[in-house]
Amino acid sequence: MLTTSEAADYLRLGERKLYELVAENRIPCSKVTGKWLFPRHELDRWVLSGLAHPLGMVPPEPPPIVGGSQDELLEWSLRQAGTGLASLTEGTANGVARLLRGEVAAAAIHFHGEAADPNADAVRSMPRLHDAVLIGFVRREQGLLLPPGNPRSLNSLSDVIESGSRMAMRQPGAGAHMLLDALLARAGADQKDLNRPGPPCLTGSDLAAAVRIGRADCGIATRAAARAAGLEFVPLVWESFDLLMRQRTYFQASMQVLVRFLAADDFPRRAAELTGYDASSAGHIRFFN
Repeated sequence: MLTTSEAADYLRLGERKLYELVAENRIPCSKVTGKWLFPRHELDRWVLSGLAHPLGMVPPEPPPIVGGSQDELLEWSLRQAGTGLASLTEGTANGVARLLRGEVAAAAIHFHGEAADPNADAVRSMPRLHDAVLIGFVRREQGLLLPPGNPRSLNSLSDVIESGSRMAMRQPGAGAHMLLDALLARAGADQKDLNRPGPPCLTGSDLAAAVRIGRADCGIATRAAARAAGLEFVPLVWESFDLLMRQRTYFQASMQVLVRFLAADDFPRRAAELTGYDASSAGHIRFFN
């Protein structure tokens, strides 16, 4: 709490001007035993409330939306925890782009590459995200989704290429699309070597549906997506699935509700039910700058 003279110095205003603002009820203050007192944090908010934002500047408070990659456990957690956060699933790259533009509060990401920690490596290289924090959500298993009984006997990506099997694709920028590119590169192949029926599937659930109805013979998604659709699953990799946000967002009430929920017993129990998840990193700060 600041006195009148301290508040005037803090705001670089004359005391007379400060009294005018008080009289006009235009500044946060409180009268205690005949003296005006000014909460410093309320003065900060008062100043920021009149801040001009040039075109293209990120707004101070993004909407309560988690963008980025789709995940069954994440969507369940947002609902079950009562966070008030909506989801907008467009893939990792689009989620990050919306985060940079201030259109979402957080982005669910799963990058892939040669780095030991692809998510942290990707965030570290984002020049416009100087106040980032990366919250661990889960590690999850990605692999080939196949029809029940695996009728084409596909047990690897090489089998898919050699057999000419139809492979459902995710859109460019999706984490599963990045994963496929990385796996193909290790096998000395690229997407031109695949039989790719279109159009691309926008979520793992959409891809599972394409395999289930016979539009494709296989595709890459999570074990949880395979189980939910009643499909066979051939594991390929474990990956980190994290929540990326700005530091100020981490301390907002809705995000703190989610972080606390990740530490509760219901979360690992649900992860085990869905299968293909390792919840040991849930809620941990994995990177910040």
